[in-house]
Amino acid sequence: MKQDSKIPYHYNSLIDLHRMLGLPKPLHPLISLITNSDNQLQVNHLPDHHTSVFYKISLKQNLKGKIKYGQQYYDFDDGGLFFVSPNQVTSRSDNNEDHSGYTLIIHPDFLLTYPLAATIKRYGFFSYSANEALHLSAKEKETIVAIFKNIDDELKDRLDDFSQDVIISQIESLLNYSNRFYKRQFLTRKTVNAQLLQKMETILDDYFNKEKSLINGLPTVQYLADELYLSPSYLSDMLRNLTGQNAQQHIQTRLIEKAKEKLSTTDLSVGQIAYELGFEHLQSFSRLFKNKTNQTPLEFRQSFS
Repeated sequence: MKQDSKIPYHYNSLIDLHRMLGLPKPLHPLISLITNSDNQLQVNHLPDHHTSVFYKISLKQNLKGKIKYGQQYYDFDDGGLFFVSPNQVTSRSDNNEDHSGYTLIIHPDFLLTYPLAATIKRYGFFSYSANEALHLSAKEKETIVAIFKNIDDELKDRLDDFSQDVIISQIESLLNYSNRFYKRQFLTRKTVNAQLLQKMETILDDYFNKEKSLINGLPTVQYLADELYLSPSYLSDMLRNLTGQNAQQHIQTRLIEKAKEKLSTTDLSVGQIAYELGFEHLQSFSRLFKNKTNQTPLEFRQSFS
């Protein structure tokens, strides 16, 4: 039966993926490092949209030109890292024409019995969009390439009883360095991120002032991310580095600010205020308000009497 073209093709095995790329069978059934210095990968054979069971970490060494970052564009000439989690839909249209670099493909079963099987899910950049790649300096790229080469050596020349331990430690180093470099990226783009924060504040002001909450309910992280053309994970991590609060906490802070304004300047009942802010249940509003201010809404209002 012909597969519905609207359904992303799903890779369950490394053998299947290698075959589609025109590569020999993988050296290990659960992990593969694809190197491509000659741009000979048959990427045009990949389905337009596909998913897989794997974690994928790709370094594109010659990622040049205008790269979209949120609604801004930047020039980068030293390559970038892309992260894909299992079952995340990717597209050939996300790819740059130059595919030289490295792609590490890891089946989750390779991590079983190691703490990394659980901790890898804490790295938020696996949920970032393709346009939120980690752009590397020349020195950072050297560090990442060295780790890829260590993994490549293990797979090609040293498969023994210690290989999995060594490769796991290299993957952990790769993820920890990526965390550090993303932190640097947030800091070096502080001005741009501050502009995104200002735009987010405007979006929230518009949401409350035009009473969109009456129709749509409470503003969500997904709503803000869509308005800013960012992934929810990237938005939260950006805000955490910029303000110390993730996106959900930021929304809650603005909700409380708006609630305080209504409680102190209007005669609306607490229930009416909760409804106007988008809460379905008064108890939920009162609980959040008390948690954030150590006062009930009525106690806060009475303090102005």
